[in-house]
Amino acid sequence: MSAMPLEEIRKLPMEERLRLVEDLWESIHDESDAIPLTRAQREELERRLAAHRSDPASGDDLATVLARIRGA
Repeated sequence: MSAMPLEEIRKLPMEERLRLVEDLWESIHDESDAIPLTRAQREELERRLAAHRSDPASGDDLATVLARIRGA
């Protein structure tokens, strides 16, 4: 596959550039299992999972998290 030069990408309309980003992200997501976690990432995930298992009620529900993300 030949890469499109950045200057050519910048000439595309915003909508097309956003579509390229979405397509690229989906291609990465589809292969996300091939991206290994670092030791620190794995340890942090294990720590968070253990904290949740020891006190499941301590976390926020999805609606609260989404509201926080959306700035509500």
